[in-house]
Amino acid sequence: MRGRDLAAGDQASFTPASADRPVGAAVGGDLALVLHAHLPYVHSSEPGSLEEDWYFQALLECYLPLLDALEAAAADPSQRPRLSLGLSPTLLSLLSSPLLAERFGPWLAVRLQLLDRAPTSYALASSDLARQLAQTQASWRACGGDLMPRFRRLQEQGVLDLLTCAATHGYLPLLRDRPEAVRAQLLTAVREHERLLGVRPQGIWLPECAYYEGLDQLLVACGLRYAVLDGHGLLHGLPRPRYGVYAPICSPAGMAFFGRDSEATLPVWSARDGYPGQAAYREFHRDLGWDLDAQDLAALGIGCPRPLGLKLHRVSGRNCPLDGKQPYEPGPASALAAEHAGDYLAGRAAQLAGLAGAMARRPLLVAPFDAELFGHWWYEGPQFLQALFRQAAGSGVTLMTLRETLSRGDALQVCQPSPSSWGQGGYHNYWLNDSNAWVVPEWHRASTVMVEQVNRGVGSTRARDLLNQAARELLLAQSSDWSFILRAGTTTDLARERIHRHLERYWRLMAAIDAGSEPPPGWLAAVQAEDGLFPLVNAADWASWSRVP
Repeated sequence: MRGRDLAAGDQASFTPASADRPVGAAVGGDLALVLHAHLPYVHSSEPGSLEEDWYFQALLECYLPLLDALEAAAADPSQRPRLSLGLSPTLLSLLSSPLLAERFGPWLAVRLQLLDRAPTSYALASSDLARQLAQTQASWRACGGDLMPRFRRLQEQGVLDLLTCAATHGYLPLLRDRPEAVRAQLLTAVREHERLLGVRPQGIWLPECAYYEGLDQLLVACGLRYAVLDGHGLLHGLPRPRYGVYAPICSPAGMAFFGRDSEATLPVWSARDGYPGQAAYREFHRDLGWDLDAQDLAALGIGCPRPLGLKLHRVSGRNCPLDGKQPYEPGPASALAAEHAGDYLAGRAAQLAGLAGAMARRPLLVAPFDAELFGHWWYEGPQFLQALFRQAAGSGVTLMTLRETLSRGDALQVCQPSPSSWGQGGYHNYWLNDSNAWVVPEWHRASTVMVEQVNRGVGSTRARDLLNQAARELLLAQSSDWSFILRAGTTTDLARERIHRHLERYWRLMAAIDAGSEPPPGWLAAVQAEDGLFPLVNAADWASWSRVP
């Protein structure tokens, strides 16, 4: 559509071209903040697991505060909040789980009880955190633990542009030897996004912003129209884009790509050189779960010391050791977040002013981040966004979503993007190295057998059900999170166990299909209960191209 914002369900429209307006025609400039919200599928049949803690902490510190900030800004006529937000299908599965919604309230209650055991010297930080926990309990009850209507409403208002991701955040360049596996990741994602949010997605956050030659054709075939790449994905494109990362490009297949601008991301992204590392902000690594007596933890059902999302210290200085951290003071931290929002907008206004005179179109800065940075890693991040929305009017910076940018109908230069990622080194080595390369041939072998089985077909409805469950296990085994953890060297035993668990289940299901037998009923029921995501999964997505109608 040209000349207006897209309503929900409209098709993004843009014109590939090699010519634009005369130099000097651009006036002002735009900033597109893009957040990617994702967690691996950490659903557990038993409450209190470490993986479940990951989800609840992100829910408490990031997803709920982010929704609150957007809704408050949207209700203020003087503000024009805009955000492109990727919600991965695995995260959507967690957010829509009735079981996890039921467990979140008791999880919050335990944290409130633990705060009562905090040292009195942290009374200010403790009382502020207790207030936040109590407010979260009330708002959680008010929405019945269902966040989907809130996301949908913000998208309908034009505040949010909701993007999808690959189904289980599979690292697509490492699945490319079986294009059917890449297509299945994409089709499953599109189907799940539409099921839960009511609208087919047009934008996608590629896992780790990773791109390989020809991926654009698969994306377009799955109904997707635009994505974000790291800067060198555009800057090393052919031909080199005339406007670098400051305007989207169009691939020969018709996919629009936006490039990350490092200058617009560094102040927020860098804990060392940017805002999050300032002394007044809350310290992430010091947690009450490490400081409390093990008996106090055990009395509330926590088996061993571990991070609990209860942080009462401030950064206190770049070189300050953990045992030297000072008590957190919410007031000064909140004031600093507002100050940093103004500083960030001033920096972007200066950047855009410098670009405007040299470009024949309106310059665009694309600033993509992991959503969990805002609130989880950087506790004051949602306050920073609230202040940024308030201060944007009159700053010389216009907030835009990626979809709005394309809906203007501006001509885009046709370029072939370069293979790239936003990981360390810029390409694929963080997910393909000595620590994790062993899993790639396992994915390939399992994907090949899946394709062959789907091409042969199955003889009964029951066998089709088993094949669909095998498809879920294959998708879960392909999650890039486990490869990342293996490389990072953190919870490596958990990552290996997850990969082996899903592959073992996959092969057991495929063996039953091949033999025309049934897996043990108790085993199958447990697997379906634990790995029951993606109710519309369709093994037919793995059919070879020649088999697709």
